[in-house]
Amino acid sequence: MLSRRTVVVGGLLASSGTMLAGCGGASRKVAEGALVDDEGTPVAAELLKEGPLGDKALGNPNAPVTMIEYASLTCPFCRKFHTTTYPRLKTEYIDTGKVRYIVREFPIGRSAAAAAVVTRCAPESQYFTLFDKFLVDQRHWTGQTVRPDAIYKVAAQTGMSRQTFDTCMANQTIIDGLVWVKQRGRKFGVSGTPTFFINQKKIRGALTFDQIKAMVDPHIT
Repeated sequence: MLSRRTVVVGGLLASSGTMLAGCGGASRKVAEGALVDDEGTPVAAELLKEGPLGDKALGNPNAPVTMIEYASLTCPFCRKFHTTTYPRLKTEYIDTGKVRYIVREFPIGRSAAAAAVVTRCAPESQYFTLFDKFLVDQRHWTGQTVRPDAIYKVAAQTGMSRQTFDTCMANQTIIDGLVWVKQRGRKFGVSGTPTFFINQKKIRGALTFDQIKAMVDPHIT
């Protein structure tokens, strides 16, 4: 079962709201140590900085385009993106070395927080598999309250034992690391999901493949 401390932290991770920051302008000023410039665009080195848990990424580290997605596993728009757009994005851009794709957790609600913790306990090779399963199977495990048994049923599909699952849910190092990721995301202007950064340009919403193609292709030589 979820520990009381995990549930409390899950609530801390909860967030809602929307915001879309515009990008543009040839001349931008960046204060020393700032995460964003004077127009709200993230500083590249800061945006790419990994958190205490490390980033979960796919694709060529030296790809001409880096695409970061802040996602909540309970978000229906995240599910839409991952079931309609992501498969083609992976095949045509990530697997071909044109795009480096990074996913960062931005849980909205206690159930999303619990599932995010569990994905971080999956073996490295299973992280994205479990991430996708939680999105595809949303209706089977989400709810007004955290449903640990339902969440475990999804995790068990990747071979996770109940003991590993229960231990994971009380892992304060993972919980604290996810809080760090979400708090830092807020500093970059993330307030809802999915929020994408494509080479620092921020876009909110379930992007279509054509929208991504229009933004990515100009950077590919």
